[in-house]
Amino acid sequence: MNCPACGRELTTMTAGPIEADVCANGCAGIWLDHFELEKVDEQSETAGATLLAIPGDPSLTVDPDRRRSCPKCGPETVMMRHFESVARKAAVDECPSCGGIWLDAGELNVIRSEFPSAEARHDAARKAFSEMFDAQLAAEHAKSEAELERAEKISGALRFICPSTYLPGKQDGGAF
Repeated sequence: MNCPACGRELTTMTAGPIEADVCANGCAGIWLDHFELEKVDEQSETAGATLLAIPGDPSLTVDPDRRRSCPKCGPETVMMRHFESVARKAAVDECPSCGGIWLDAGELNVIRSEFPSAEARHDAARKAFSEMFDAQLAAEHAKSEAELERAEKISGALRFICPSTYLPGKQDGGAF
């Protein structure tokens, strides 16, 4: 596989339970297959520490804004760029086809330093979701409550117009 950032040959590096493809002596980027980032993204995961010191070529410059193609699927598959967490400190490139992730040099350090654990990451996501949507959800809930009250009033009016003694099975005698 070739590096999506600088075009050099990627080499395989074992980091605990995973085998990552790295651009050693190039741009120092890292290719992780689907679900491998979860195994190295926390400070407590020692496997990720070996991926923090990949030797790179200091004279090489890489355009961080350039769209990258998936090194596994080929040049016709352009990767999507998105933030790795709600802290928005590291933007990663993810292949929509195979789910692999490309990390530019230093991005794994940033990801590992954002949150101490997965639980802290989830708490930050819940807090951000709450800040963004709680007011809208409360307004929708109040609207639903008002609609429920209106429906109950209409139901009460219909009960007055058509009492239960006229409903089938509720009268002592009659044509029903």
